[in-house]
Amino acid sequence: MSAVMNRLPRPLRAMILVLLALLLLPYALTPLYAVVDPVSTVMLWRSLTGQRVERRYVPLARMAPALPLAVIIAEDGRFCSHHGVDFRGLREALADADDLDDVRGGSSITQQVAKNLFLWGGRSYVRKALEFPLALWIDLVLSKPRILEIYLNIAEWGPNGEFGIEAGSRRAFGKPAHDLDRYRAAMLAAVLPSPAKRDARTPGPGLRRLAGLYVGRSGRSPEAANCLRRP
Repeated sequence: MSAVMNRLPRPLRAMILVLLALLLLPYALTPLYAVVDPVSTVMLWRSLTGQRVERRYVPLARMAPALPLAVIIAEDGRFCSHHGVDFRGLREALADADDLDDVRGGSSITQQVAKNLFLWGGRSYVRKALEFPLALWIDLVLSKPRILEIYLNIAEWGPNGEFGIEAGSRRAFGKPAHDLDRYRAAMLAAVLPSPAKRDARTPGPGLRRLAGLYVGRSGRSPEAANCLRRP
């Protein structure tokens, strides 16, 4: 490998080394996020371009217990049993999809953490190819509760730069995240796929119906509650 690199022109060699460094950087940063509270690429971009960013990091222990459970039910029902990528859910999503735009349902919470922390939005096979091994690495290095805590604190929860559950909860209900009841927690979970279009502050009948569905399912998910209690 080194012999091949040495035969390459110096500018090309430098470019390859920079690309390798960029590809490996997320793998080096992930262990730090066991103790460091990260921000997402979208939050960084908004800050750099002078756009509004509202986020107050809240530990999982200081959130209403109904909230992480509702998000697991809404976003990734097998979060506690897969290893970063829900291959079963992905196969089901691919079988039902007409094109790449329909495959969102196969994206696990851990994949969304990988995308939000290190990659970019939009639909792209390149991004998915980078996202898969990153999600597996994140699941290997971080605990399930920590992954979920990071997700709940970097997800976009409003149309005007509201990131994280604390900002989302205060915007929608004027309450901190630890004061949410089961229905309000489920309402915020239902907002997650499209916070620019779905508004928990003024929910339509479809959003209320989804929230009621998640409330009903939350009483039948003991394995999710158990995995969030693991150290």
